[in-house]
Amino acid sequence: MPVGHPIQLHGSPVAGGKFPLICVPLVGRTRADILAELEAVLAEKPDVLEWRVDYFAGIAKTDQVIDVVCAIRAVAGSLPVMFTCRSHCEGGQNTTLWDGDVVSLCEAVCHSRQIDLIDFELRCGPLPISRVRMAAHANGIQLVLSCHDFATTPDTPTLVRYFDQARVQGADVAKLAVMSHSPADTLRLLDATLQASQTLDIPLISVAMGPHGAVTRLMGGEFGSALSFAVGVKASAPGQMPVQDIRAVQAILQRSQAGPTDPW
Repeated sequence: MPVGHPIQLHGSPVAGGKFPLICVPLVGRTRADILAELEAVLAEKPDVLEWRVDYFAGIAKTDQVIDVVCAIRAVAGSLPVMFTCRSHCEGGQNTTLWDGDVVSLCEAVCHSRQIDLIDFELRCGPLPISRVRMAAHANGIQLVLSCHDFATTPDTPTLVRYFDQARVQGADVAKLAVMSHSPADTLRLLDATLQASQTLDIPLISVAMGPHGAVTRLMGGEFGSALSFAVGVKASAPGQMPVQDIRAVQAILQRSQAGPTDPW
């Protein structure tokens, strides 16, 4: 049985309750690039797609963003789609949008009803979060509140507090990504994820970036992380691995837990 809570859409767990899910990002610059990338990604059979709109050259034009998100939905069919506009200060691309512009864009995308989840950054504060949460929930969309530290891995109480802050702000899913510089950093994130998964009533996503954090992408589900990010055509963060590598490790873990073990 999974330690944490599975991600749900419309009252049902994604992918029949698979834990953890595998999500693949789309990071193309143009509409054509994104749709070509999507075709390649679908062949890998991910559980969730993420469109990283901060990579999109037309991000400043809402009508172009809506056009692309509709095109993604048309090709992806029923596969869950997450919309993410990652800020430069949290590891995203350097766009021309101010925080207020991002809020308005997120609201417009929610009202299009072409996505299933929307990632919004916890750092933006209560009022922007409230606006995006209301737009998401009014349209049956799950809100992922996220926090990214590309420099360090904070101490365990701080990590647990980030998860709880997301819950307090109304997140349906709380996401935390940190930079691991050592096995001790990685262990701290896994410990915080396990602690939070045992006390909070929402799904959690945790990632330790960099080579030392690779184990969190492969085995994070054992500690309560409901989703792992994998490489599609191009990575969107340091340390992402191919879908098939993550799936192979997950299968080995599931087999070892399902059958009898040799005590020797």
